[in-house]
Amino acid sequence: MTAEHYFSAEPAAPAARHEVSFTVHERDYALVAARGVFSAARLDPGTAVLLKKAILPEPGASGVFLDLGCGFGPITAVLATEVPSATVYAVDVNARARELTAENAARLGATSRVRVGAPDDVPADVVFDQIWSNPPIRVGKAEMHDMLARWLPRLAPDGVAWLVIARHLGGDSLHQWLVDLGWEVERHASQKGFRVLRVSRA
Repeated sequence: MTAEHYFSAEPAAPAARHEVSFTVHERDYALVAARGVFSAARLDPGTAVLLKKAILPEPGASGVFLDLGCGFGPITAVLATEVPSATVYAVDVNARARELTAENAARLGATSRVRVGAPDDVPADVVFDQIWSNPPIRVGKAEMHDMLARWLPRLAPDGVAWLVIARHLGGDSLHQWLVDLGWEVERHASQKGFRVLRVSRA
């Protein structure tokens, strides 16, 4: 699978559906994935680090969360499971990724709390208490910056964004870019060559 497949709106690669299993916070997940979406063969190592090292919301919390670049939905699945009263928006440009995320939300009984859509499908007045993302650095730095510049301003005043990025793919430069834009950025954790950044309003 080439990188452009998971960036495209309508992947041309045959789906070849299969199951991806992983464990987060001692909960086991088994999600449907398919070719033509990001990290279709397994839970992406960066996403695994993000879900392990970032601070997941408390089970009793509520609010509106965003999974930005949801792929087949592992972050959405974890957020919807860990926080049963939350609403989770799962956004991706890739139609196949959106279909898989919706199917995986249904598997978890979370369809009523998960809103799956393309970027332009999210109502303009929605504000997010948390944003979670393993941003697609390989799409190009300029496009990734545009994506973050579009969505981070939709954080609630006391909201927080959790981002993961490989150090060798620009984790430190992304940190500095966000600071230069006026965001408060903390390198919350580092593991296996990935940086987990906590982003909030200054």
